Amino acid sequence: MNLDFLLQLVVNGLIVGTLYGVVAMCFVLIYKSTQIVNFAQGEFLLIGAWVCWWFMTEYRLPLWAGLPLTFAFMAIFGVLLQIVVLRPMIGQPIISVIMVTIGLSMVFQALMGWIFGVFAKPFPPVFEHAAVNVLGLQVQSAYLMSLLISVVIMAGFYWFFKHSRIGLAMRATAYDQQAAQSLGVSVKQVFAMAWAISAVVSALAGVVVGMVNGVSSALSFFGIKVFPAVILGGLDSIVGAIVGGLVIGVLENVAEYFDSQWLHIGNLYTVAPFYALVIILMIKPYGLFGTRNIERI
Repeated sequence: MNLDFLLQLVVNGLIVGTLYGVVAMCFVLIYKSTQIVNFAQGEFLLIGAWVCWWFMTEYRLPLWAGLPLTFAFMAIFGVLLQIVVLRPMIGQPIISVIMVTIGLSMVFQALMGWIFGVFAKPFPPVFEHAAVNVLGLQVQSAYLMSLLISVVIMAGFYWFFKHSRIGLAMRATAYDQQAAQSLGVSVKQVFAMAWAISAVVSALAGVVVGMVNGVSSALSFFGIKVFPAVILGGLDSIVGAIVGGLVIGVLENVAEYFDSQWLHIGNLYTVAPFYALVIILMIKPYGLFGTRNIERI
């Protein structure tokens, strides 16, 4: 048993898991505000990564200048998407809205492939060293940056929902839209804000993954990989999203270890989270921290 290799994978899993947790929070944010599961979340990562790559390659901007421009673009994109496409769907059956998000994901994938091509393209060098030594372990510099930023985002989410007026309005809207509207909360603005925040945070995750693996359509699969973390934590729990992201990040890396050492299946790293997803749905369908809905007939 190679314990050093196992420790390396666990540390990598925890770091990547924080990134999963951030993207999972975007799922939760939209679901809590609008009761919609956004299956185009992975495409938000893809679009954000391509936009930042374009700023950095076309205009030779450094990362510290390209990221704010990317965030501004994604915020506007998220608001326009909600207003133009999703707002007219208010009041329609929830399955219709979900199918719209699935259709959007296909459209965005095709559009990005048409604009930027289908082959992976590397980000311009950002760090002097691609990986750094942390207590004897090699860790990607981009992932260390994402770890710090993810912790800041998580703390920011906590403060935002607990203390800011907009965050309180979102919580009220998630609890009861009609009651919130009767108290003067603009539900439409809350919906637009939720999509804007989700698009911005997802773009950050897309940029980080793009720095490590290059930018390609494979980034959109990241959103599907995060879905088991969302289900594990609970679709309506911010804390659950963080815990679920960490658990899934460690799980897939530990699965890779056992696969490489003994099982030799070949793709356990990819499919292990979905095995976990099936088990979670069978045992605890509302997740670890999700609200259990009780319907009386």
